[in-house]
Amino acid sequence: MRILVSNDDGYLSPGIRALMGVLAELGEVTVVAPDRDRSGASNSLTLDRPLRPRCVEPGWYAVDGTPSDCVHLGVTGLVGFTPDLVVSGINHGPNLGDDVLYSGTVAAAAEGRFLGLPAIAVSMNSFDPRHLETAAQVARDLVLRLHTHPLPRDTLLSVNVPDVPYGQLSGLKATRLGRRHPSAPAVGGRDPRGREIFWIGQAGEADDCGPGTDFHALSEGWVSVTPIRLDMTRHEIIPAVQDWLRS
Repeated sequence: MRILVSNDDGYLSPGIRALMGVLAELGEVTVVAPDRDRSGASNSLTLDRPLRPRCVEPGWYAVDGTPSDCVHLGVTGLVGFTPDLVVSGINHGPNLGDDVLYSGTVAAAAEGRFLGLPAIAVSMNSFDPRHLETAAQVARDLVLRLHTHPLPRDTLLSVNVPDVPYGQLSGLKATRLGRRHPSAPAVGGRDPRGREIFWIGQAGEADDCGPGTDFHALSEGWVSVTPIRLDMTRHEIIPAVQDWLRS
């Protein structure tokens, strides 16, 4: 099995090192990751300049681009072969509910799925995780299952793991995305030259976080495994939109 690993925290992140170490037991692992933290990059691609991948050690590349750039390069020519699947992570911090729209971790997995490969995004429920080996083992388990029991072509998995020892997990639970309240307002200020600047507001608290959501599963000690469909079309309301256009 040939596995492409990426992330959005950068190639020096302890999370990607932990993930790579465990997945190396399953086959040939190649890392193509950003050369710095690109959290929040979402699905952006760099189209206005060339990318400069740098081999930092055998099978390990740092790229001056986004997570999506990294996976796109890894799948379409940088490494000299087509991987069997893409795994993104381990992200320091969860990606729950609306977070998946902004997450570079999920975007890296989505790029792999756009290019026709099975894909998993793995995140930990801590910004300073102490049990990265737990998420790495969960990723290993899911890679093996995905390899033997493929999911529909338009589906990727967003996985969120409690920051506890592996033996203390409640198990794995299929979930749906919850929803957050709107983010806090942007915070304004001035730079040393007196120019106006803003910091983006922090993510809001969970709004829809009841049973069945990724928020709820994680709070109860479960690994949240959310299938995400890449086709964002609301097929069921196409007739209603057509009527609206005629009205």
